[in-house]
Amino acid sequence: MQEKKLRSLIPEFDWIQEQGLRQKTVHCWLDAMNRGGWSLEDLDRLPFTLLISDCPVSFRTHVRSVTQMAAAAAKIFNEQYPRGPVLNLDWVVSGGLLHDIGKLLEYKLEDGRFFKSENGRLLRHPFSGAALAAGHDLPDAVVHIIATHAKEGDSGYRTPESIIVHHADFMNFEPLKQLG
Repeated sequence: MQEKKLRSLIPEFDWIQEQGLRQKTVHCWLDAMNRGGWSLEDLDRLPFTLLISDCPVSFRTHVRSVTQMAAAAAKIFNEQYPRGPVLNLDWVVSGGLLHDIGKLLEYKLEDGRFFKSENGRLLRHPFSGAALAAGHDLPDAVVHIIATHAKEGDSGYRTPESIIVHHADFMNFEPLKQLG
């Protein structure tokens, strides 16, 4: 029941063509929500970042927007550059949906305020998110996207799919950062 509701709130899950990857991606989300103590309703109240005071963009909206932008960019890339590399759209979509999944462990709500949890003080979301995804047996390529989408990936290698998600994420963060 909760899986069906989550998939209706975030229809981009259905963009993943490979059924096994789609299921693992959904189950990773449900596990993160359960571990973090979040409900489906919380996804629209939870800010996507704590770096913008009174952030006007929810976690769900941010994840959907990053996924949509990354998927569109990957499709255009594959169309315009047929000689390669060919980007794996399923990895891009799964990685977009999961890039911030660790924030469901990194953040907590107390007394009507959102702030970093103890887990969040110890592990930034790229680390906790990558661990969650690996625990759900997601492909290493998707775990890599999660692990390298933020500043933690700046000094190392990023796959082409990770580069796409990384830039989609920052295109959805940098303009909004000016608000706070």
